[in-house]
Amino acid sequence: MSKSVLLYVCPTVPAEPWVKAFAESLPDVEIRVWPDIGNPAEVTYAFVWHPPSVLFTQLTSLRAVFSLGAGVDKLLANPELPRDVPLIRMVDPSLGADMAIFVAMQVLHYHRRMPEFAAFQRERLWRALDVPMAHERRVGILGYGEMGALCADRLRSFGFNVGIWSRRPRSDAGLRCFAGLEQLPAFLAETDILVCLLPLTPETRGILNAAAFAAMPRGSFLINVGRGPHVVENDLLAALDSGQIAHATLDVFVQEPLAQEHPFWAHERVTVTPHVGALTQPHTAAVMIADNIRRDLAGESLLNTVDHALGY
Repeated sequence: MSKSVLLYVCPTVPAEPWVKAFAESLPDVEIRVWPDIGNPAEVTYAFVWHPPSVLFTQLTSLRAVFSLGAGVDKLLANPELPRDVPLIRMVDPSLGADMAIFVAMQVLHYHRRMPEFAAFQRERLWRALDVPMAHERRVGILGYGEMGALCADRLRSFGFNVGIWSRRPRSDAGLRCFAGLEQLPAFLAETDILVCLLPLTPETRGILNAAAFAAMPRGSFLINVGRGPHVVENDLLAALDSGQIAHATLDVFVQEPLAQEHPFWAHERVTVTPHVGALTQPHTAAVMIADNIRRDLAGESLLNTVDHALGY
């Protein structure tokens, strides 16, 4: 049997740490780095992030495509992605732990009214502000998958009053649970700080719109670490300008990188971070990918596959 070949195709991510991690976890697999593909017909696995759109037309022997990130919406939007080849989303314990830290940091930032103190500093004002008890602050998590559960646990450890919204009914002791579009307005009405962790699907695209912002308490906060297209950007700008939304932390955007002329950059009520809420770590993620490749070579079912039709 010819040697399996894993092709690294992540133009925006330095390859060296990944090549080293793959070499340690997959000593019997040849690692190639795009654009040095060699013979495309020899490539059996592809590890990708923002790959060239025509890449997949060259790879005729693919057995699986691995995504560097948990989100695969941009891959699924590529018409050249082979629909008969398994697509594997990134599921790595370190990814979820990293996201929980990022979300907790942003929630605490808003809970302790840090944007207001930052404004006071710019004006050289020495002014104290009242802060509610953590259990009085209602934090809502939109999307209750693996990352949502980790974030909820972390926030509950601080004493926050945590609510969750999911597509299907969930029951979790200590959480306020909402499900389905019919319960979304009630969930939003009980949310002072909203954390979006949804996957991007046709049903969730544009879910954070004018109606959603109007349903939230005036002066509430938004943290979007899901996907950029969840937010209708002009609706958010209007809600921020009116004070309906007091401040927003945005880690993901419709267009990435965010265009230099975009109003989010200079808006005093927006914090922009460059899609860094959770960073995939090569030394842990490579182990997960290696396990799936071994499963495939042994004829076993693959883990964390994506339903091409559903998008998750």
